[in-house]
Amino acid sequence: MLATIFTIPKPFIDSQISLIQTNAIKSWLNLGSDFEIILIGDETGVAEIAAELNLKHIREVKKNEFGTPLLSSAFNLARSAAKSNILIYANSDIIFPDNFSKVFKFLPKNNFLAAGRRWDLDIKELIDFNDPNWEEKLKEKNKNSGRLHSPAGIDYYIFPRQLLADLPDFAVGRVGWDNWVIYRAKNKKIPLIDLTGILAVIHQNHNYPSFNRGAERKTNPEAKKNFSFSENIANIYNLEDADYKLTKTGLRKNYSRWYSFLKRYIKFKLRR
Repeated sequence: MLATIFTIPKPFIDSQISLIQTNAIKSWLNLGSDFEIILIGDETGVAEIAAELNLKHIREVKKNEFGTPLLSSAFNLARSAAKSNILIYANSDIIFPDNFSKVFKFLPKNNFLAAGRRWDLDIKELIDFNDPNWEEKLKEKNKNSGRLHSPAGIDYYIFPRQLLADLPDFAVGRVGWDNWVIYRAKNKKIPLIDLTGILAVIHQNHNYPSFNRGAERKTNPEAKKNFSFSENIANIYNLEDADYKLTKTGLRKNYSRWYSFLKRYIKFKLRR
């Protein structure tokens, strides 16, 4: 087994969310038996899809005062239940490409954090995974209509089981935590690997509740609490700070990371 993918799905109530989460989870199954899948949480419909697809399901996850699952709890639950020593956290709207398993031969054995930028794409129908050409059709659609997201918004991480055991009580789906993970890796001198050049990972676009978009996205109570765990907010990192980039021939040092460091340093100085 290469890795364990775990996620914290939203409720399967809204038709759009239900559709894209079903697409994502079924696409992970299509990666084959090298990947274990764990669904975490007690939201409506999660137990049902786990039973339908014969997936491991962990209901009990700690939540904050707003009823939002805590990533610290979910990561610990996945760490305890996973069969593999390599874990993958993924948001439940993410579709991994068919070459996903090939990246693992290039990753270090014990100490690394790997992630990549996503491609934002509108998908408004259930994917027919019985169609042998579904992946080619999706690649073509993404080529024509997909948009590469900024290096700051990160929807998946690959890491050894022992890493990220000190994750604070971040609320899932709220700002700040994904950049903190990269900051923590850099702070602990864990090699950060950018997979964007090899993996066209698709994020299925969807609507967000009012408190989680626009200006409120960074000012709502849960966002503020997430930011409170982020130590010095001026030091938050993104994928531009990767130590390495994965190419077709293997890992290559990312010398442009110094440009990102310089930008952040100047920005920090201007705030003072």
